[in-house]
Order: sequence, then C-alpha cells, then structure tokens
Amino acid sequence: MRIIKPYVEVPEIDGKQLLRNIEKAGRTCYKSEAKITEDSYRPFIEMIMKSGHHSMFEHEKATVRIICDRGVTHEIVRHRLAAYSQESTRYCNYGKSGEVTFIKPFFFENGGIAHGYWEEACRHSEEYYLGLLKMGCSPQEARSVLPNSLKTEIVVTYDLREWRHFFTLRAAKAAHPQMQQIAIPLLFHFQEVFEPLFDDIDYNTDFDPQNYAEIVVVGGDV
Repeated sequence: MRIIKPYVEVPEIDGKQLLRNIEKAGRTCYKSEAKITEDSYRPFIEMIMKSGHHSMFEHEKATVRIICDRGVTHEIVRHRLAAYSQESTRYCNYGKSGEVTFIKPFFFENGGIAHGYWEEACRHSEEYYLGLLKMGCSPQEARSVLPNSLKTEIVVTYDLREWRHFFTLRAAKAAHPQMQQIAIPLLFHFQEVFEPLFDDIDYNTDFDPQNYAEIVVVGGDV
C-alpha cells in the first residue's frame, strides 16, 4: 500500500499574454483597439472585473493536472463549463504494480486513532481489491471495494471565467477541507500568473498553510 499527499501539476503559462488576448477581444465591444499598449490589459481587466462583464474571460483557458482522492474529483466535475480527462478505475489495473495508492487525509493526525482506522480500512480495501483480481474479476468489478481515498489523476480545463467560479466556491471556508487543500494554493499560483484577474477572490484565511497541496510547475503540457 502506498500513501501520498495531493499535488497539482501546472504548465508554464504566459498569463499576461492571455490577458492581452482578452483585452484585444474585449475592446471590440467599445471599438477602442487604438488604446491598446503593452500594459493596457491590466486596467482593462480590472474594469471588466468591476463591471461584471465576465463573459470576456471565456476567450482564454487554462489546464492543470490534479492528483488527489476520488472524493475530491466528484466535486471538481460538478463544474460544467469544462473538459475533463480522469484516470479510470474501469481500465486501470492496479494489480499490475502489486499495490494501490491512497491520498492521505491531512486532518487525521499521524499515530492517532482516526488515522489508524483510516489506514486499516485502506489496507483491507487493497487486500480485497487485489484478491478479487486474482480470482479473475475485471478491474471494473474489483473497483467496487475501493474507497474515496483512492489516488486519482484528473486533467482539468476551464476557461478563465470558470476558474474564477471554481475558486470562489472551492477555496471558501464552506468547501470540503481536502478541496480547500488544493484550491487555495492553486488560487495563489493563478493570482501570480494572471494578475490581477483573481485578486478579488476571497479564500479561507484560517486554513493552515502547512497542509497546502504542492503546486508543481512543469514544462510543456500537463
């Protein structure tokens, strides 16, 4: 049995260029293309944010790869203006590696009773899953015993308007703790890359930064 922490892979993104593209498209509405300069995108984006004309942000998109537990992905895929590609338990045979990978819930203290219960449940799940495969069951049949804590990978593509919606819901205090664990540090990354597009989004400031998922910037596509 393998236990890992969640993390997010993000490609290198030229956020300023994407915002310039949005400005160029948006100025069509006002026929003010002559006002475009190297840095004019920033006040234009801020104006759009304040005016509520957020449909402008649908002109550009961003893609990330999220490695988390399946319970979290059940919430991610509720966002409908999106494209998803997710690791399939129907076709992925974890018996080939001889072990199943689970995502550690950060809210269970190491050595505590709750963590012990969780780890034992995952261990039994792995045992029964591998046992079902050895009996001749297919991966899509054996997956029935796998828990929400199963590690999964999901490639997520949203336009920038939907990313704003995602962070508004998923970085908030009311969101599931493991969702906040991913959404809050990803929001910080997007605030740097796409400044000022995400600067006005609130998040749960009480969430312990020690529990943030790692954001890994990768070359090329995710």
